[in-house]
Amino acid sequence: MKRLLTNKWFLTAVSLLIVLAVIILGSFPGSPLNNILKPVGNIVNPVQNAVKSTGNSISDFWVALTDGMAIRKQNEELRAEIAELQYQLNMREEAAIRYEELQEAFHIRETLSNYDIFGASVLSRESDEWFAVIRAGVGMSDGITLEQGQSLAVVDVRMNIIGRVIEVNEYDSDILPLLHEGFSISGKVNAVNGATFLIRGDASLKRDGLCLVTGISPDVIPSVGDEIVTSGDGGLFPQGIPIGVIESVDTSDELNITATLRPYSDIGDLNDIFILVPMEDMTEDSALSGDLNETQAAGS
Repeated sequence: MKRLLTNKWFLTAVSLLIVLAVIILGSFPGSPLNNILKPVGNIVNPVQNAVKSTGNSISDFWVALTDGMAIRKQNEELRAEIAELQYQLNMREEAAIRYEELQEAFHIRETLSNYDIFGASVLSRESDEWFAVIRAGVGMSDGITLEQGQSLAVVDVRMNIIGRVIEVNEYDSDILPLLHEGFSISGKVNAVNGATFLIRGDASLKRDGLCLVTGISPDVIPSVGDEIVTSGDGGLFPQGIPIGVIESVDTSDELNITATLRPYSDIGDLNDIFILVPMEDMTEDSALSGDLNETQAAGS
C-alpha cells in the first residue's frame, strides 16, 4: 500500500481525478466551489466549457436518438393505417364491382325468363384455362342435372357465351370453354335474317384467343366487325346470346370460306358464371310441340 502511495503515476492519476471532479462540480450553478475556482478561472473555464459542451452534445444526441425512434414508430403506425385504409378501399371497390355484376345477373334472369339461372364461382383458374375444362362450384346438390344428349349453356355476368356444361358432379360442374377444340355452336350475324355459321374451337387459333367460323355461304359472307350471336338452331342454346365479333375473313378458297371470331368473354378476368337450365314446363312445351308437328306431318 505504501509503495502504491509513493508511486508517482498513481498520485498523478488521483490528482487529475480530483481536479476533474472539482472542475465538474464547480460548473454547476450555485456550487460553493465557484468561489474557490475564481482565482484560476482563466484556466478552469475552458475545461468547464468543454465539459459542458460534451455534456450538451451527449444530451442532444440522446434526445435526437429518442426522437428518431419515436418518429420511426409513428411512421410504422402510419404505414399500417394507410395499408388498412387501402385494404378497405379495395374491398369497397370489389364490393361495388360485385354489386354491378349482381345487377347484370338480375338482367340475365329478366331476359331469359324461361330458364333457371344457377350462379357459381369459378374454381379452376389455371394459366391455360381458355383451353382446359373450367370447374365451377355448383352441381347436383344445387339442383342441376344433365340428361344424356343435353347441353347447358354457360354465360358470364354480361350474358356472353363462355361455353357449355359437359359434366355435373355432386358439388361442382365441368364446363367446356369456347376455344376448346371439342366446342362448337351455331351462330348468326346479329341482324334480321342474319346468315348462320358454325363456330368452333381450333388448335391453331386458340393461342391467339380466336375461334374458327365455318359453313359460310359465298352469297352471305360476314364482314369484319360483325357481331355474332347464338342462332338457337338445334335447341341446345337459347337464341340471341352474344358470342363475339368477326376479326378476319378468308375468301381465298371459294369452296371453303372461313373466318375468325374473337369471343366477348374473357376467361382470364372471370370470377362468376351462370348456367342456363331450361325450365321443366318449357321442356314439356317443346316436347308437346314436337309431337304435334309429327302428328300434323303424319296427317298430311
